[in-house]
Amino acid sequence: MIARSFPLLLTVGLLSACTVGPDYHGAPDVAPKTLAAARLPHADSDVPHAPAVAQWWQALGDPQLNALISQALQNSPDIATARARLRQSRASLSGARAQAMPKVTGDAAMLKLRSPDTSALGGGGGGRGPLSLYLAGFDASWEADLFGGTRRAVEAAQAEADAAQAQLADAQVQLAAEIVQAYTDLRDQQARLALVEASVDIENQALDLTQQRRNRGVASQLQLEQVLTQAENTQAQRLPLQAAIVESQDQLSLLCGLEPGELDERLATPQALPSIPAQVPVADPAALLKARPDIRVAERKLASSNAQIGEKTADWFPKLSLMGDLSFSAGDPGHLARKDNGTWLILPRLTWNVLDFGRVAASVKGAEAGRDEALAQYKSVVLSALRDADVALARYGHQRQNVVLLRNVESSAVRAADLTRQRYRAGTASTLDWLDAERTRYQAQESRISGDAELLKDFASLHKALGLGWSL
Repeated sequence: MIARSFPLLLTVGLLSACTVGPDYHGAPDVAPKTLAAARLPHADSDVPHAPAVAQWWQALGDPQLNALISQALQNSPDIATARARLRQSRASLSGARAQAMPKVTGDAAMLKLRSPDTSALGGGGGGRGPLSLYLAGFDASWEADLFGGTRRAVEAAQAEADAAQAQLADAQVQLAAEIVQAYTDLRDQQARLALVEASVDIENQALDLTQQRRNRGVASQLQLEQVLTQAENTQAQRLPLQAAIVESQDQLSLLCGLEPGELDERLATPQALPSIPAQVPVADPAALLKARPDIRVAERKLASSNAQIGEKTADWFPKLSLMGDLSFSAGDPGHLARKDNGTWLILPRLTWNVLDFGRVAASVKGAEAGRDEALAQYKSVVLSALRDADVALARYGHQRQNVVLLRNVESSAVRAADLTRQRYRAGTASTLDWLDAERTRYQAQESRISGDAELLKDFASLHKALGLGWSL
């Protein structure tokens, strides 16, 4: 039997080595000029090209920020969603691989039969006692992958699983950057609220002094109203900042997978903004294309769509199935295993959809269009990634210079306010001169705080653009 089947099995094996459809040779080259230059257009020449650590936020030296990101990566619903999709894709891959394996089913049954009593009808005999029949058997079937349709399906499923894994990494990148930016907003708002409180105290002192001078006839009612107006304008800035603080705390709670208000006590105490390291290592464009998870997602989607063309093309060709059956029947269960009670069947089956009125051709054209769409999407993602990184570098560099200028302005405003206060106490400057200098100092300090916060958010955006912040 084996000798007779050998030619058939050899033929099936040789045909199974054939795989229709285009082979995938990797993603095409995109942005060759940038890759050839080995640097982004607006990257500083003295910036090191060593890759930054995955957990880049640890360089900021803020333990509370580190704890928030760690908690978010564990509890965020977005991360849980990405992990669930990864498990689904891996399950689909296992299912696609299983399609190449034989299918075997087993069954067993017991039949009891009793014929009716026909003696009353003149049949000449009574009914027979119950008869028992026991059945057991196995069915097996296997479809030979003659033209690689199943292999292409496995190839597509593997690429989809890789894409899901990259999507999980991308979710981690996005989440880490959002946590840093929301945390920066919170500390920025708390610092500016503290500045408002200090300014309100100074303006209340000036208001009391002006009221006393008005009572003595030294100051006019106009001067009193001017001081009062400035004090009330400053006080009016409290409520928007307090509301913004609540919003930032709730945003952090959401990102960490917590209910609103759960982080209020933990984040209630104001802290200084984290310190940014002196240098930020920036990967070259080639390393960027490898690090960005969204580029990896697009590339894997392209590989999957390319494999689907072969999967659809295989429907044009014949399909060979091998089916077999082995069954046993006996009146006594103990006799089922006897050779004489067994029956076997082997059935090779060849099917070919000769006339389908263009259904297969339409599905192949659809798969080819899907591949072209994935290719265009890949190019778009790569160009957008390079644009994001270049813009983030330029913005970060300009903001660093801006912060230096803002700090110089703040220093000058503080010195001017101190000198005006001394002149006011000596009687050579008016209350309005003092308050005007304090207002200038307040505005300079507020601008510097906002500038520091913007720089920190640009720092987070840069690492997000570089595709850093993920681990699997």
